[in-house]
Amino acid sequence: MRGRIPDSFIDELLARVDIVDVIERRVPLKKAGREWTACCPFHNERTPSFYVSPAKQFFHCFGCGAHGSAVKFLMDYERLEFPDAVEELAQAVGLTVPREGGREAAPREDKTDLYALLDSTARWYEGELPKNAEAQAYCRKRGLDADTIARFRLGWAPAGYDGLIKALGGNDRRMQLLTEAGMVATGERGHRYDRFRERLMFPILDRRGRVIAFGGRIISSAPPAREDQEAGIHARTSQQSTGPKYLNSPETPLFHKGRELFALWQVKQANSQLARIVVVEGYMDVIALHQAGLPIAVATLGTATTPEHTEVLFRAAPDVVFCFDGDRAGRAAAWKALDAALPRLRDGRQAYFLFLPDGEDPDSLVRKEGKDGFEKRLKEATPLSDYFFGELSHDVATGSLDGRARLAERARPLIAKLPDGAFRDLMAQELEKRTGARANVPAEPSARRAVQRPVAVQRSLVRSAIALLLAQPGLADLVEPPYRFLRLDKPGVGLLAELIDLCRARPGINPAMLVEHFAERPEYPSLQKLMAAMVVGEPDVQRVEFLDALARMEEQANSLRQEELAQKRANGTISSAEKAELRELHARRHPSISGR
Repeated sequence: MRGRIPDSFIDELLARVDIVDVIERRVPLKKAGREWTACCPFHNERTPSFYVSPAKQFFHCFGCGAHGSAVKFLMDYERLEFPDAVEELAQAVGLTVPREGGREAAPREDKTDLYALLDSTARWYEGELPKNAEAQAYCRKRGLDADTIARFRLGWAPAGYDGLIKALGGNDRRMQLLTEAGMVATGERGHRYDRFRERLMFPILDRRGRVIAFGGRIISSAPPAREDQEAGIHARTSQQSTGPKYLNSPETPLFHKGRELFALWQVKQANSQLARIVVVEGYMDVIALHQAGLPIAVATLGTATTPEHTEVLFRAAPDVVFCFDGDRAGRAAAWKALDAALPRLRDGRQAYFLFLPDGEDPDSLVRKEGKDGFEKRLKEATPLSDYFFGELSHDVATGSLDGRARLAERARPLIAKLPDGAFRDLMAQELEKRTGARANVPAEPSARRAVQRPVAVQRSLVRSAIALLLAQPGLADLVEPPYRFLRLDKPGVGLLAELIDLCRARPGINPAMLVEHFAERPEYPSLQKLMAAMVVGEPDVQRVEFLDALARMEEQANSLRQEELAQKRANGTISSAEKAELRELHARRHPSISGR
């Protein structure tokens, strides 16, 4: 049992899931014989070294060594914990994940109660919105229709320091969860109070559509509510007077703002195929673009664009447009986004930069110019290469030798961050064209690594037998206990016998299911490596090789035992039973002699 999910369910899930389908929804695959291949999504490379085996239900990268089942791929690619990866795969094939054990047995990573509480919180805020005239007026003023309010689950955090606490914090456990979820804070005098008060509330959803945090926006400049003052909450916690316009949830076990993007869930729901995604700065900018018919906008959560953000963005769409104000702060934010994007710009991915006129934001522009006008601006966005060289050159006199040298020194380490590929080569050529200096851009370690091709490697008989069994678990039906090869005293013999037993006990088990049974055992890494190794030949040929490997192992065991008994006979210490055993072994080794 993994956590509280039974092993039998993991087996059923891996039997239902097709790893090719799981990976192809996220990474473009090409057929290559019996397998599928792609450029690895886990490291930068120019030549595909990432292989997916439908027969084994297993993936492996010969460049960086990443490998595993469909569950492992989802964990690595989507950055999910094991239970969440299982939940997502189960949902895709219509299975319900069973749980075992009581509440006390729940592992720490099981955050079911937190997710449920945050969903209840969102519903409570949604219910409060129609009750507040000021919030309703603000929504009308911003042009938000009922469908948009519902799609983004907008709500209202009412005045008063304990509205949410009274609604949802009915016992110690609920209060603990509210605190852990970042919804309740503690004042200087020890009073607990709602973190969000008198704010328009924006639920932040994860990539599975679950509420994980909130953003709250002040909509007026009213003085602190009297209830807050009476509760003893210090003035610095009063949101309507001195608080920030936008307030986000703090970091929690579910929410890490450097990884999440507001409205990514809504974007994916609105677009089965997404060619372009737009990053803007504010929640209302996102919502205005979606409502205008451009459901391709997301926003970072009050933080600069991080490398994690750019990886999520490029997984969602090949083209990313970063949209910022044209002022100094906007350009500084754009440069941080460029720096974060550089290592992710594998061939086929492109980044653009759109700077808005003074005093405008996406919300105001799409109101003035409509969907077509904003789309025209997106199409005219500056490609990363132009912005890159323009920004590095703006205070450099490229007409002088010293200026060109300065530009080259600035650009080289940044171009070195690009993945190996055509875009990196062209950027280096452009630098040389602009400066006259040879690019000499050092390769990143991951880009320099020589890609290992899949080959059939030489292994011991035991490892060969295990690799063949992992390729075809049904071969175990050809072996009847007791297993004579067990007499061979070599590493891995016991594991081979255990694998055969498991395969015989589970008819129809596939390779990925077989390996996952050892996920919490020390043999797991070795089994994964053997799964990744190429096993050549048709199934019938593999069958012959498997039986031959077992026969040779038995032969080696017999030979070693015969030598041991012969030594005992020479020393005069052999028993009658051992003499009979020696004669039998000799007869097996020389059948023609024994038959005379």
